[in-house]
Amino acid sequence: MAGTEASLLRQFPLLLPQNRAKTVYEGFISAQGRDFHLRILLPEDLQMKNARLLCSWQLKTILNGYHQIVQQGVALKNSQEIPVLTSPPQFYSSLIEEIGTLGWDKLVYVDSCFSTIKLKAEDASGREHLLTLKLKAKYPAESPDCFVDFPVPFPVSWTPQSSLVSIHSQFLAALESLKAFWDVMDEIDEKTWVLEPEKPTRSATARRIAIGNNVSINIEVDPKHPTMLPECCFLGADHVVKPLGIKLSRNIHLWDPENSLLQNLKDVLEIDFPARATLEKSDFTMDCGICYSYQLGGVIPDQVCDNPQCGQPFHQICLYEWLRGLLTSRQSCNIMFGECPYCSKVSKLLITFQTLCLAFSNVFYKVRMKAPCEILEDKFISVQIF
Repeated sequence: MAGTEASLLRQFPLLLPQNRAKTVYEGFISAQGRDFHLRILLPEDLQMKNARLLCSWQLKTILNGYHQIVQQGVALKNSQEIPVLTSPPQFYSSLIEEIGTLGWDKLVYVDSCFSTIKLKAEDASGREHLLTLKLKAKYPAESPDCFVDFPVPFPVSWTPQSSLVSIHSQFLAALESLKAFWDVMDEIDEKTWVLEPEKPTRSATARRIAIGNNVSINIEVDPKHPTMLPECCFLGADHVVKPLGIKLSRNIHLWDPENSLLQNLKDVLEIDFPARATLEKSDFTMDCGICYSYQLGGVIPDQVCDNPQCGQPFHQICLYEWLRGLLTSRQSCNIMFGECPYCSKVSKLLITFQTLCLAFSNVFYKVRMKAPCEILEDKFISVQIF
């Protein structure tokens, strides 16, 4: 507390405590080249967030419109040091002027040093988006660093004469260019059961959509051409996904970019996706038959026993470890064959590089396939560990 008082006196030497409890401060502060009388009343717990400011109507007029900044300033914890402002006064006055020109309603957050600013904007469909700016010491001579939740890069055109208004205008233009993509993804999220990602961000381009029990399709949508045929991968038992792949190949000519992506998927695959209004997500989520959990390291089961009477799902890494431990398992190139833990039917597992890395991550090994792949006489793959 003593450090905070000393810092306060250094920053505002004409603002002094009026009682021993230090709940009342009175003095003068400078604003826009003029000195104004100010009185600050603190509660007994000395929490700045509950402080009251008493001042003249002239100072109120100056502060009007800057109430968000004032609220953030008085909400600083008492234990927090008042930041030392290193930039010249013109930096802060011009920045406040830029925010005023842009509109205070578009400001979401600004830190006490004015080095981080968050702005908001809505696209044509009413979705709210955030733009985070990290201002550099030589702003506006140097372009600020921009952070957005976009599926594509957000290049900023910047000159020393640019301002928050110009960068916000570019942000709005980018939102408009991505509107169709977000419309497509929102329709999928609202009308189907999306298994992955569980909480998609605005930058996520992939969706794993439930088709039935232990059957799903993973799509990768092109943000620049969202209504075109996406990359598709079916996940499930062979006797279920193979007919879907045949339908996709047979009906691909029916794909109409004028229709929504979801409607095209229904037409091409000749299916109706399970509706969120009539079914629960638990109807499509089953725990792994080996580790007995649904999520393992953020991954859900994506392998299913090919036996129609079984259909037990597994995590890829769990099934790989299980088959690797069986003496009867065989491996040919990047496919491993072995008995299902439940029905003993021979199952196959496509081994990916990610699977191998996960399998050996606990012992800090890295695994890679030899290129070209070396097939030995007994059909086992040659794997080099280094």
